[in-house]
Amino acid sequence: MIKDINKVLKPQVETLLNHSLYSKITSPKELQIFMEHHVFAVWDFMSLLKALQQNLTKTTNPWFPVGNPETRYLINEIVLAEETDVNFYGKHQSHYEMYIDAMEKAGANTTKINKFLDQVIHGTDIYLIIAASDLPWSIKQFVKFTFETISEGKPHKIASAFTFGREGLIPGMFTSIISKIQKNFPEEDLKLFKYYFDRHIELDDDEHGPMAFEMIEHLCGNDRTKWDEVEEIAKQALDARIELWDGIEKEIQQEKVLK
Repeated sequence: MIKDINKVLKPQVETLLNHSLYSKITSPKELQIFMEHHVFAVWDFMSLLKALQQNLTKTTNPWFPVGNPETRYLINEIVLAEETDVNFYGKHQSHYEMYIDAMEKAGANTTKINKFLDQVIHGTDIYLIIAASDLPWSIKQFVKFTFETISEGKPHKIASAFTFGREGLIPGMFTSIISKIQKNFPEEDLKLFKYYFDRHIELDDDEHGPMAFEMIEHLCGNDRTKWDEVEEIAKQALDARIELWDGIEKEIQQEKVLK
């Protein structure tokens, strides 16, 4: 079933791997625009992961073993890497914090993501935050899709968005991004940005991606309805990413017109 779904998703995946956005990032300003949008995907990834951890492992007291041990290992392994990986300087840091540091190094503005998270930390309803924000529509629809999927509370659907929309996609997509834009920037300017991408490529390609697909198989088993829902969510996740990339490209083009 995984192979069948990947075959169905191939046109969308190819669109993302060969998106014209990557060749448009040729100046510091354009890189800043990319990062100021993409950081929201870096952030909301953790909520997908934490939703899986809450659904597929025991996170409350008193503890007892639940679910499949291999699935528990996968989720806890990814949480460990995402929340407390080793950064460029050899210190422990979440990938989100690494990305914020990379943004600051590149001169990108972190005001919007910081303001957004201030409201999250305050406890404001996530949908109200999204609706009331002045974020571009492409970011709003991307984050909204993530939390709508989480809110359903169906592990196989959350795992689909997580696997087909993130872990299984990231190695190829991030490789495409880095290969297209790094030639336009001095190595020093991209070191933190590239380190973040390289860590994801290394972890997802070698370990997390294959294990995530196994998780999908375990969650769906022989339930055809679940497999159909996994495929539909996967399509929606990729469409949301394409729309996010289109939104970034549109803003970059507008910036060029204003010059």
